Amino acid sequence: MSPKVLVVDDEPSIVEILEYNLEAAGFDVTTAETGGEALAAAKADPPEVVVLDLMLPEVDGLAVCRQLRADPRTKGCRILMLTAKSEESDEVLGFKMGADDYVSKPFNVKPLIARLQALVRRPDEMPVEKDTAAGSGIAVERVTHTCTLDGEELAVTPTEFRLLWTFLRQPRRTFNRGELMDCCRGEDANSLERTIDVHIRSLRKKLGDRADVIETVRGVGYRYRPADS
Repeated sequence: MSPKVLVVDDEPSIVEILEYNLEAAGFDVTTAETGGEALAAAKADPPEVVVLDLMLPEVDGLAVCRQLRADPRTKGCRILMLTAKSEESDEVLGFKMGADDYVSKPFNVKPLIARLQALVRRPDEMPVEKDTAAGSGIAVERVTHTCTLDGEELAVTPTEFRLLWTFLRQPRRTFNRGELMDCCRGEDANSLERTIDVHIRSLRKKLGDRADVIETVRGVGYRYRPADS
């Protein structure tokens, strides 16, 4: 059965482009141009994933996100926030309201679809994520989007942050490059799996004497091995 996606944006050209490409990718697409229309459509036929513009007439995207999360019929849908704004504060607000992912306009359609497919593949029974993950002196805070090493803030890119978040939440699990690409889904992540190697090398350099906690699993990918193991 085709996954249901609700596309919510007040720009008809964006709605048209997304509707065409998502249908071509196998999605069952419903569209809305206002926050009110989006809430009505989602409650009438709950989608599996919502592409939700932040700046909407009537009811803005953050309010729509909050109401979807509060309604038992729609609280389990995945929400990808879409906005012309690029400030980090908007991303933090989106995550606080319950968004699962975030894309800034202008965007490339293919990576956006890949991120939606990754959200759809995420199991329904996945537990609610904690806002922090830590190990080996490394700590990441999802809501504030900060990373520290031994208490000192570490300057990392969005992709490096998502890599650390993924590794720390599942220690000793081996991820292949495709899985790490799905987990990252960042604007600075290239579509080629081999660029994961570049991000890993950069991240290890920033971790300094803690670099070896990210192990290479030859022929497979990478895993996080806690420093005390």
